[in-house]
Amino acid sequence: MNDAAPAPTPAPVPRRARVRAPELIGKGGWLNTGGKDLTLADLRGRITILDFWTFCCINCLHVLDELRELEEKHRDTVVIVGVHSPKFVHEAEHAAVVDAVERYEVHHPVLDDPELATWKQYAVRAWPTLVVIDPEGYVVAQHAGEGHAHAIAKLVEELEAEHEAKGTLRRGDGPYVAPEPVASDLRFPGKALLLPSGNFLVSDSTRHQLVELAADGESVVRRIGSGERGFGRDSFSEPQGLALLPDGRVVVADTVNHALRVLDLESGAVETVAGTGRQWWQGSPTSGPALEVDLSSPWDVAWWQGKVWIAMAGVHQLWTWDPEAGTVEVAAGTTNEGLHDGPAAEAWFAQPSGLAAAGDRLWIADSETSALRYVHPTDTGYAVTSAVGTGLFDFGHRDGDAAQALLQHPLGVTALPDGSVAVCDTYNHALRRYDPATGQVSTLATDLREPSDAVLVGEDIVVVESARHRLTRLRLPEEAVRVDAVAHRTQRAATEVAPGTLRLDVVFRAPSGQKLDTRYGPSTRLLVSSTPPELLTGGEGAGTDLFRELELNPAVTEGVLHVSAMAASCDDDPANEYPACHVHQQDWGVPVRVTADGAARLPLVLAGMDDGQD
Repeated sequence: MNDAAPAPTPAPVPRRARVRAPELIGKGGWLNTGGKDLTLADLRGRITILDFWTFCCINCLHVLDELRELEEKHRDTVVIVGVHSPKFVHEAEHAAVVDAVERYEVHHPVLDDPELATWKQYAVRAWPTLVVIDPEGYVVAQHAGEGHAHAIAKLVEELEAEHEAKGTLRRGDGPYVAPEPVASDLRFPGKALLLPSGNFLVSDSTRHQLVELAADGESVVRRIGSGERGFGRDSFSEPQGLALLPDGRVVVADTVNHALRVLDLESGAVETVAGTGRQWWQGSPTSGPALEVDLSSPWDVAWWQGKVWIAMAGVHQLWTWDPEAGTVEVAAGTTNEGLHDGPAAEAWFAQPSGLAAAGDRLWIADSETSALRYVHPTDTGYAVTSAVGTGLFDFGHRDGDAAQALLQHPLGVTALPDGSVAVCDTYNHALRRYDPATGQVSTLATDLREPSDAVLVGEDIVVVESARHRLTRLRLPEEAVRVDAVAHRTQRAATEVAPGTLRLDVVFRAPSGQKLDTRYGPSTRLLVSSTPPELLTGGEGAGTDLFRELELNPAVTEGVLHVSAMAASCDDDPANEYPACHVHQQDWGVPVRVTADGAARLPLVLAGMDDGQD
């Protein structure tokens, strides 16, 4: 319940503020430019869209896909520049950025900014953020989160017309130079499955295929899928998780198609069993006939408790698909991003990306919290418990007691015969082990390159080395490898805020030609919480206004504000009975430090430009 008085109608502001765009700088240099360093002067005359992203972030990957159509349609007037701004230490490695650009088929220039220099110049607060720069070098719009492609497309058309008339638009080929292709049997494989035949089925994610390998883990037996991104019977889009069904077929998490597919191993036939091909948005159904409910970036699948459990990375939840009933439904998680244990319906996840069933536990690699967690039955349903990990901002490589152990963005988890669990500790390039009996974490192997999954084969474990494009067979060691402990926190400067009342403003301007959709009630939603919870003494919870007065606890000097905002807008055409509508949404984790001379207002831009009042 929000008892605050209604916000006054903001005074009219210019549709586009004139803010000169800061220069693009990054210590890592440029990718996809043929070795050329770009400056804003090189981009003058073109409409430039800066995409602040980091390759661990599922929302950033969604935006890459949202921009593909715009990028192709306006290739002669628009230049998209990816500004890679890392969260994890591994993401600051230049070689890792090079891999990610190929892995996710980024077909535009990318600035590698490991020290967040350009991020700071543009005062960016969240991944992903899009900034639009006009042909004269001025920032004209900023958008945080997903769902803005339609608004940016409309703005691009307006800018094209405006600057064509002014003579300031320069058409022609952009600065993108494609890198040389590399030949290999696999290219950034994601997950693997041991088949009853002894062969392996591997999701060859960047090639949009499934590949069956012989028992040696190297020889290609067959490829399934055309190799072209698509949603037809013979095509996939960045497939990931694989699980064997009781009837011998294989269920596939077809990640970027937001769908589950089923492969008949004998015939090679593929059918869609869940999902529509569209991405789930807030307000969409969360249960129902499987082929009528939207999904969001399913990353892994596992057969457990008579159903297929789905790591729904795109919305930070677990879902289930019931093959007999032909239905899907949410099983755990609220869509809030973070680490919160308890009853399944109240738990928070952060990009769950790996699943492994083991008796009465379903183990989860919760990647963005660098955590190992599990779901287990209770008398009243299911509950979620964390074994390793503390939250969104703490990560590293530290063994020992699980309460203080650290992982770094794990993507895979494998149940071992002795009841322990192997974790593909992806950004540490390591295979780790957690033993529930002793509560200890150890390191089984190092010098793996972005391991993303592992499967047991007798006394061996076969690891998917995603960034080495291969399967690697290891003998399960009896003793752990000793490593030097390293602890990290996400390197983001804390926002200094004043004690007492803090005005939170989520800035949203409906795109040109649209208005807020109020046909079925409020069209906006705001959810606020904090870590630690004691940071806030007032203002937490849900409401429908995009502003909030928060009360900060003077006894807590630092923490993180978690803000989730959503706004729905529709085409403003009275003659159209069924206008097209769009959802804009973003989650922020804002580190704050309470100081006497800190700010009394915290603006977060969802869409538009902040004019300092709302």
